[in-house]
Amino acid sequence: MNNLKLGVEVISARLKPREDTNGYGGINAFVELRFDDQKVKTSTKIDDSSPVWNEKFFFNISHTEDLSNLVLEAYVYNKTSNITKSCLGKIRILGTAFVPYSEAVGLHYPLEKEKWSVFSAIRGEVALKVFVTDNPSLKAPNLSPIKKVTSNTRHKLHNIATAEKSKPSLRRNQQSPQPQPLQLPPVMEPPRFQPAVGATMGFNPNPPDYSIKETNPVLGGGKGARRTGANDLVEPMEFLFVKVVKARNLPTMDLTGGLDPYIQVKLGNFTAKTKHFEKNQNPIWNEVFAFSKSNQQSNVLEVVLMDKDVIKDDFVGLIRFDLNEIPTRVAPDSPLAPEWYRVNHEKGGEVMLAVWFGTQADEAFSDATYSDALNAINKSSVRSKIYHSPRLWYLRVNVIEAQDLVIVPDRTRFPNPYVKIQLSNQMVRTKPSQSLNPRWNEEFTLVAAEPFEDLIVSIEDRIAVNREETIGTVRIPIGTIDKRIDDNRTVPNRWFSLEFENQRRVRFATTKLQLNVCLEGGYHVLDESTYYSSDFRPSMKELWNRQQPSIGVLELGILGVEGLNLSQEGKKETVDAYCVAKYGTKWVRTRTVTDSLNPRYNEQYTWEVYEPATVITIGVFDNNQINGGIGNGNGNKRDGKIGKVRVRISTLESGRIYTNSYPLLVLRPSGVKKMGELHLAIRFSCTSMFQMLLQYWKPLLPKMHYARPLKVVQQEILRQHAVNLVAARLSRAEPPLKKEVIEYISDSNSHFWSMRKSRANLSRLRSVFSCLLGTGEWFQDICRWKKPVASTAVHVLYFAFVCLPEMILPVMSLCLFMFGVWNYRLRPRQPPHMDTRLSFADNIHPEELSEEFDTFPFSSQDPGIVKMRYERLRSIASRAQTVVGDIAGQGERVQALLSWRDPRATSIFMVLCLVSSVVLFVVPFKVFVLLAGIYIMRHPRFRRKTPPGPVNFFRRLPAKTDCML
Repeated sequence: MNNLKLGVEVISARLKPREDTNGYGGINAFVELRFDDQKVKTSTKIDDSSPVWNEKFFFNISHTEDLSNLVLEAYVYNKTSNITKSCLGKIRILGTAFVPYSEAVGLHYPLEKEKWSVFSAIRGEVALKVFVTDNPSLKAPNLSPIKKVTSNTRHKLHNIATAEKSKPSLRRNQQSPQPQPLQLPPVMEPPRFQPAVGATMGFNPNPPDYSIKETNPVLGGGKGARRTGANDLVEPMEFLFVKVVKARNLPTMDLTGGLDPYIQVKLGNFTAKTKHFEKNQNPIWNEVFAFSKSNQQSNVLEVVLMDKDVIKDDFVGLIRFDLNEIPTRVAPDSPLAPEWYRVNHEKGGEVMLAVWFGTQADEAFSDATYSDALNAINKSSVRSKIYHSPRLWYLRVNVIEAQDLVIVPDRTRFPNPYVKIQLSNQMVRTKPSQSLNPRWNEEFTLVAAEPFEDLIVSIEDRIAVNREETIGTVRIPIGTIDKRIDDNRTVPNRWFSLEFENQRRVRFATTKLQLNVCLEGGYHVLDESTYYSSDFRPSMKELWNRQQPSIGVLELGILGVEGLNLSQEGKKETVDAYCVAKYGTKWVRTRTVTDSLNPRYNEQYTWEVYEPATVITIGVFDNNQINGGIGNGNGNKRDGKIGKVRVRISTLESGRIYTNSYPLLVLRPSGVKKMGELHLAIRFSCTSMFQMLLQYWKPLLPKMHYARPLKVVQQEILRQHAVNLVAARLSRAEPPLKKEVIEYISDSNSHFWSMRKSRANLSRLRSVFSCLLGTGEWFQDICRWKKPVASTAVHVLYFAFVCLPEMILPVMSLCLFMFGVWNYRLRPRQPPHMDTRLSFADNIHPEELSEEFDTFPFSSQDPGIVKMRYERLRSIASRAQTVVGDIAGQGERVQALLSWRDPRATSIFMVLCLVSSVVLFVVPFKVFVLLAGIYIMRHPRFRRKTPPGPVNFFRRLPAKTDCML
């Protein structure tokens, strides 16, 4: 362990200016590595924004026992001339992240801005491979053992790396032996899975583009059009509508004198058929067909009346229309009146039709059968529809007690009763209570949906381990239950008489059950995560306008999808795509465009907005309900998930039309995949700016969530019940909105465990606290006088603030204002979208993906793999356990100052407090603060190499760690 080396392989980098995303250039980049007072640098890549080095360096580790406290720093510089350079950013890797050579992989580290690089406009990342080794074959032969690396030594290291690159034949013929893994304690480093080739080690110079792109479509009303009711957020699409209403006095065709009529509508190669009626000469169809003008292959429309027959259908009559003579209807004009047309001039018979040209703004558009879905068996599943979620309530049930229980048939046995409560698919139970007059006093919360179902409450007697018997049942109509909007109203308790299954055996039973039941109208039933919820209004409608008035209108134009790439392992070759958008209680579903990889919808929808901190979700799905699809083995066909997009209302400027293409990203066991691009046009129109600004100061959730909050675990359980209720109700509609669609839009499985999400959240936490850590490092540099000019300026400001303390808060507020003004130029121009790098989805190990997509609660993997995952989780949890214990120990040391756990330490602290009280009384406060600041920021020549006395005193204080088992 005395010959340990730290190896660093600088692989490559991606450097991108913040204001430009295409063709960077003009960057002469090199990387400078600093570790343990040693410094080396790579070669300079001229005019390259994606440089590739693949250079390896080794550092001496002076104190191996203090390895976890050392830090590796990598600075990326832009060489502007032979003597000047500018810092583009840096990264810091703590010693606790160093791993053995056998477990090291190439990782991408995002660049952090240097402390004084205020004008830096570069962002990007550097790919490094960092490892610890004690193998002599991996050492640099001419590395000096001293801590300081001179410039000559640095050039020698660089020349060695360059010489190794220039001898490929020698490296191929003389392969160095594989180094032995470094033996580290299991708590320091968890077991890792060796990544597959290209999974994490490869650095792709041309990564896939997952960014949002601005588009410039030709919208219906033009940009900025604000006509009421106009489809000005979508591109105009012209259709030929044919409405077949009914027929009368049709001639008889069969020998029996009957007629089985149906209508064929022909336009070129497209043929649409109505349903047929048996033995009916006056049928009523009321069906609408829409032919896209882009698909028209003929100038003649034929409406043919046919007679359904077993062998061959008979021709009855024909009506022809010249397309040049068909009128055009412009919405919102009144519908075109249908007319009677004679179909057979010899035998008679008339058909009522209406034929016109229109657009997707026509009210017949949602009920029409489209020309691209004429062969669909289930035509209702391809139409655009609007759905509304049922109104959800929290039902609170408090089971208090029961009286005079009757045990049948054994009256001598002591009962063991409990209460079972059932509402829809929800069921809860109380604890058993061994008594004839049991008292439970347990409270439960369920989710109820309008129209309500009855609440069933029964008392069960547990006779044996797996044997239970129903004593009696109470059926309570929820319509008779009291409703309340706040916690001030008291709902009285009620006694309910039990109904017995066998009234003959229990004739004179007086068993009663006391309950407290109420519907909570002051809550908002959470069926989505609060991070991207689309509604926060309470259940009772009477509170909507009073608590959350409307602040604007949200308009969404779903233009289409491009470049669909739906590979389902050969199970389905075509794509029948449709979109679903959800905001508030309103769900919209576009029509299904069949057999198209670039479907165009151009449908526009509108919502009322009550809260700016809400999110609209748009998902794209593959319709498997048309002619068959992928089933789950039970004949239930599930729609495929293509991707979804979330847009937060507060990120939209009022009145501006956002026309962007959003990448559709899905995470699969094989990794993240781009399925296509969804083109949207969004506009938020604020009707009351004062109400919207006032909404920022109001509570996000209704008052009941704060007056009587629900537990986090309870919220997740109730959320699952709410999603199931909404899915059950919307699946009954025609066409049904499938359960997998509801769950995908609501993201009902977001709370499941995932190693990827855990690492992503940890990275988010580090980035949030990186500013504080950077401030601490900056202050340490000030105290160490690494930059004398900056340290002098800080001393001057410190003197000014101490002498004029009233200027501290105004100057801080002014600085925050100036930072906001400075960052205004860096504001996002487009709404944010899913970030694969932030989600750790673009660089994830296949084993972690396999674990994330594994079934829950029962795993479908081999027990050996499950055991390996469990051991990995234990190792990670042990590190978290150690960190939590260390934090708790620091807090306990603070408590030990006055708890007399260490009598001598407490006595010393009390004496110091007494002396300091006298000193602070005598010495003016400004003088004390000034002297304390000067002492803290004193020059390094006045400092000792060892920690100061107060730090030593604090570290000796006892914690409660020694009291733990």
